[in-house]
Amino acid sequence: MEAILKDPAGVVIGLDFDGTLAPIVADPASARIHPEAPPVLAELGRYVNAVAIVTGRPVATALRLGSGLADAPGLADTPGSTDSPGPTDVPGLADVPGLVVLGHYGFERWEDGQVSAPPPPPGVLEAEAELQLLLVSLGVKGVAIEDKGRAVAVHTRRSADPEGTLEALREPLAALAKKHGLVVEPGRLVLELRPPGMDKGHALGLFLAERAARSVMFVGDDLGDLAAFDAVRNSGLPGVNVCSGSAEVTALAERADIVVDGPDGVVALLRELASAFKGS
Repeated sequence: MEAILKDPAGVVIGLDFDGTLAPIVADPASARIHPEAPPVLAELGRYVNAVAIVTGRPVATALRLGSGLADAPGLADTPGSTDSPGPTDVPGLADVPGLVVLGHYGFERWEDGQVSAPPPPPGVLEAEAELQLLLVSLGVKGVAIEDKGRAVAVHTRRSADPEGTLEALREPLAALAKKHGLVVEPGRLVLELRPPGMDKGHALGLFLAERAARSVMFVGDDLGDLAAFDAVRNSGLPGVNVCSGSAEVTALAERADIVVDGPDGVVALLRELASAFKGS
């Protein structure tokens, strides 16, 4: 942390979205960013090398759920762009100077109002087409299928037995993913089928090199963030890994330098950091 405080202009601050900047909710489409996060991130953006959101969500979804971005430039016709927009009368992620959003684990990128991404892989569409029939054949009820454009996720949070249903789906979804050239990304009561070849660690590592970062902080809450934790460790830079703690996932807390209490704790930590930069 000392290197970050001494040289704010050299630090890249990377953050997950769900469970880190936005509280986890039963319906993923109903998630919204913590109301105090955008202004705190905007303040940080004045001092640091870059603020980057690294998420499994499509960039369009993350931005719309980030408040104030119902009409953000560059989002038309991108996967996730049909999601219900967040409220537009409060500060949003668009107010964060130089914000970069790396969506779909880095397959998508939003910066300066522009989205860049490869075409959606055909395997995702084929797997999604078979998914509903598979769930019916397994007798699974109460799960939610989330179409992410370049990935498809199955959430068990609203089923009668979320943990049991998750375990029952692991092998069948792994087989479905393998059939279509995909991989399974586990998370907090969710299994996501997505293309191989990119994860949050790879995305973060490439971004650190691109920005010639001199230090790094990454904040996450779920299993998919472990790769980003590893990227921080392997970067050769002074770095801090922060866990947005929860009772559902303990693996990150065991490997974090700092553990805070969910999105409330994340915002409080970032606010302290912004205050320290301002006073230096």
